[in-house]
Amino acid sequence: MIRCLIVDDEPLALHILEDYISKVPFMELVKATTNPIEALTLIQDGNIDLVFLDVQMPELTGIQFLRIANGKTKVILTTAYPQYALEGYELDVVDYLLKPIAFDRFFKAAQKAQGIIQPSKIAAPEPVQQVQQQQNDFLSDFIFVKSEHKIQKVYLHQILFIEGLKDYISIFTTTERIITLQNMKKMEDTLPEKHFIRVHKSYIVALNKIDSIERSRIRIGDKIIPVGDTYRDEFFKIIDGKNG
Repeated sequence: MIRCLIVDDEPLALHILEDYISKVPFMELVKATTNPIEALTLIQDGNIDLVFLDVQMPELTGIQFLRIANGKTKVILTTAYPQYALEGYELDVVDYLLKPIAFDRFFKAAQKAQGIIQPSKIAAPEPVQQVQQQQNDFLSDFIFVKSEHKIQKVYLHQILFIEGLKDYISIFTTTERIITLQNMKKMEDTLPEKHFIRVHKSYIVALNKIDSIERSRIRIGDKIIPVGDTYRDEFFKIIDGKNG
């Protein structure tokens, strides 16, 4: 397994990369942290093979981090700012991922890292190919919604949750909030039930974006979403099925 570390000052970015790493059979997440000093300590201990490193951080920039790490681990840079790409490659990074990061691009970078860290395993085994195909199918799916004075494309894999408010709904994605005049029932019928579930009269959640469940409350990032009495049995039945 390739032992991975994520360093980013944005909790949502940490969450997305944690989710992506969990889907790659040859990767193992050791730590996800907003603290670059903690991350450097882990690298110095020799427990990390690959770092997903944000460039823009308040305490220590990714470029400064790279210089301090001094080649003791392989690094993939993650940032919304393409102007740092050249400097990153001069410091011998494995790859450079621009936010928002799609899974197919992430997986390509992961395979590139595997080819460097585990050169004897460059050819991806069949399970990896199957995972990639399943993810690509989901990544290609999208819906169109009316928002303000335009019709907007929304990729399903970017949806975190949907909140219903009277005659309109808010679609919360990894990059933005989209408000559209539509009812929850219609949206529920539109979304694939394999990936989304209604948990409350006012909420639909993406199953793979759930961070934790405590009693009848779901956490997705910083958002706490209640599980309604009407939906509780079906929701936990699905969750139990995922565990099995």
